[in-house]
Amino acid sequence: MRSIVALSFLAASAYLAPLSAQDVGLPIGTVAPAAALQTIDGKAVNLKDYIGKTPVLIEFWATWCPNCAELEPAMLAAKKKYGDTVKFLGVAVSVNQSPARVKAYAEKHQLPLEVLWDNDGNATDVYQAAATSYVVVIDKSGKVVYTGVGGKQNLDAAIRKAM
Repeated sequence: MRSIVALSFLAASAYLAPLSAQDVGLPIGTVAPAAALQTIDGKAVNLKDYIGKTPVLIEFWATWCPNCAELEPAMLAAKKKYGDTVKFLGVAVSVNQSPARVKAYAEKHQLPLEVLWDNDGNATDVYQAAATSYVVVIDKSGKVVYTGVGGKQNLDAAIRKAM
């Protein structure tokens, strides 16, 4: 689970240069991979179950991530604009978190994401999530059209690539 180690390192280091869209993660045009995880209540799910029906936005996030918190207003605005025409998923990494903490945070902050729990780092690994606040946008055909990381991503432009 080398990505989890990278997540911890990136989250702990305030001195790393900011990454931008396409600096990390899956290459554009890649078919979005399957990844086993759980709902926040412990039911088994797979990311493949969400892909191929509508465009999908996935954010790999954590309750302790300042970039994720900074991205929340853009996420809320995108959800308000696109509604159910785009599936919004939040994959909570398991580093220094628990399902109960993630659930409480998501409810308190009214996150517009269906929150999933990546207990063993499977999704983090296959989606090459090198940091929290990593966003992947997938079009209806199941291909990656955008990846980016950080609190200042243009989610509207990213979603428009998937429409």
